[in-house]
Amino acid sequence: MKYKASSPGIAIDKVVTVQANSNIALVKYWGKRSIGEDCSDESLNLPANSSLSITFGDELSTVTSIVFSEKLNEDEFYLNDKKIDLDEKEIQERFIVLSKLRDIAGTKLRARVVSRNFVPTASGFGSSASGMAALTFAAAKALGLGIETSRLSEIARIGSGSACRSLFGGFVEWERGNKPDGRDSVAKQLYQETYWPELRLIVTALENPKKSISSRAGMRQTAKTSRLYKERIIGAEENIKVLKAALREKDFEKVGEITMQDTMMMHAVMLDTRPPIMYLNDVSRETINTIEELNRKEGRIVAAYTYDAGPNAVILTLDNDFDKVMETLRKINGISKLIVPGIGGGARVLDESQSIIDPNTLLPVSGE
Repeated sequence: MKYKASSPGIAIDKVVTVQANSNIALVKYWGKRSIGEDCSDESLNLPANSSLSITFGDELSTVTSIVFSEKLNEDEFYLNDKKIDLDEKEIQERFIVLSKLRDIAGTKLRARVVSRNFVPTASGFGSSASGMAALTFAAAKALGLGIETSRLSEIARIGSGSACRSLFGGFVEWERGNKPDGRDSVAKQLYQETYWPELRLIVTALENPKKSISSRAGMRQTAKTSRLYKERIIGAEENIKVLKAALREKDFEKVGEITMQDTMMMHAVMLDTRPPIMYLNDVSRETINTIEELNRKEGRIVAAYTYDAGPNAVILTLDNDFDKVMETLRKINGISKLIVPGIGGGARVLDESQSIIDPNTLLPVSGE
């Protein structure tokens, strides 16, 4: 990869802290482009189809502090006050973004990274999206790289596909692209977070939601074994076109229809995977049935559900129906908590007072 980046200089021993929020895709990304004609390197994390998401508010976010220092002999990563082994395969796949950014900056300085997740890990809430977006944004700032956000999304994508969307706020499209090197597979903001103030999000938090297989591993298995997979890719691209038109018109019923259809398409190919991947559980299915029944009773779509790779639903509704939908969800056994995040902004640098690395000792600050 070659980037044009202005570089005022690496901030050695200077702590940079960034917050990035998770996102929920209304048209999903599930599976990579194949090596060969469409993709020169699987590690580029190029999607089989485009996707479109909404960025959550600060309620579902990751805060990351990073420092590059000559005092460090190796990279270090702390997550929620625990030091993480960087030799783990999945961690190595994600942390390749640091190597990419160091190459651009022309340095071999090691980094200490300290992250605090306000998104439950491995629950389908997109903790890797907010985490990798925060890491990429913070590292680029600390290395003095003036890479524009759309190009930075190309690097974040390598660590976690959906992370490229979390660099932006509001409504975001991640374009599939066609180039084998991935230079045109980038995210862009369609509308700011203030675009549709009447739109509300509700997140259902279930007990013990941790998934049995990671999204990355699940995608690989689906692409290898699902006979429905190719049809899913075609359907997702069609859904993108319809959804973008519905968002332009702020047509909630059409947005809801496409959102529910697309999430069921994605979970259908998961079930068609060998062995089947089942992220949804009994509470997930009851939530789907409850929302469908509410919409039938009202004679219109008053609420729409969507699920990523986990059992927790994200419900879309409008202000006028919000209380009715909340009352309905509270009656479902197994939902331990309802979170009402706003629609949030993109990744941003925080004040020094919010650092989770001590600027004097360069050691992690305990969250206890």
